[in-house]
Amino acid sequence: MFKKLLLGAAIAAALPAASPALAAGLDLSKYQLVGSHALASEASEASAVTYNWDTGTLFVLGDEGDALVEVDKEGQKLGVMSLTGFDDTEGLAYIGGGKFVVTEERLQDAYVLSYTANGSVARGGLPSVSLGPTIGNIGIEGVSFDRNNGKFYAVKEKTPQAVYEVAMDFDAGTAGVTSLFAPALGALDLSDVAVLSSVPMLAGHPDASNLLIFSQESAVLMEVSRSGEKLSTFDFSALSENAEGITIDDDGVIYVVAETTLVPNSAEVPTLYVLSAPVPEPSTMVLLGAGLLGVAGFARRRSR
Repeated sequence: MFKKLLLGAAIAAALPAASPALAAGLDLSKYQLVGSHALASEASEASAVTYNWDTGTLFVLGDEGDALVEVDKEGQKLGVMSLTGFDDTEGLAYIGGGKFVVTEERLQDAYVLSYTANGSVARGGLPSVSLGPTIGNIGIEGVSFDRNNGKFYAVKEKTPQAVYEVAMDFDAGTAGVTSLFAPALGALDLSDVAVLSSVPMLAGHPDASNLLIFSQESAVLMEVSRSGEKLSTFDFSALSENAEGITIDDDGVIYVVAETTLVPNSAEVPTLYVLSAPVPEPSTMVLLGAGLLGVAGFARRRSR
């Protein structure tokens, strides 16, 4: 019995931790869909999601801008804050200290707010900055915050597509917007962006400077360098036609929100998809096979 216990302990020590092993860098071709979860009605028309590293939870925003919804990593509602005065909210980024930045597509404005569960906030009283002139339904679609350099990264949907690096000063009410690169990614639109530099397990790795960019119309998640090179992809077309919001947590797990799902016989409700980080090496899969169940994503390997 003692030998069996020692053997079991040795096997457990040899197995990979629950968090993904990203020592070799991020590669979307190795990711898997491991869960899809219906979201609460307050997240109707879910268009943006962000990871709160202080609470370890997710926050979801619908494009009607009625509510900011806190959920756990399986989509269970934890709290709601009512929003008033917003319209066509497409971007959401957590910036620390319980504060979030929300962007509106047509106005191309950004607002900073503090989250209070069961509270409410009106747009008119919030500090804001302009990211560009008022435009049609082709403006700022997504925003992400790099907590290492304090800058934001934003994507403009189309006509033309754009990827921006932005310095926002809400105290002064100003923003400096710089084009990071001219997108030539083969995507029909750009709907959201997430930085990889905030993932601790990528610290010191070249991939830490890359971005995740999602295209709703092309239904594809892309890993892209900050010079505009497409490095790896995850095909989302079999999962949803209207997924558009993405974020990544400290463990490298990716979360995608959609207005509805393509799963047969499912209700048309907002949905949270969870993509796992790289699977264990083949030598450990035999040991783990009985306990793990994943749906492989349709992905294309990177070429560097």
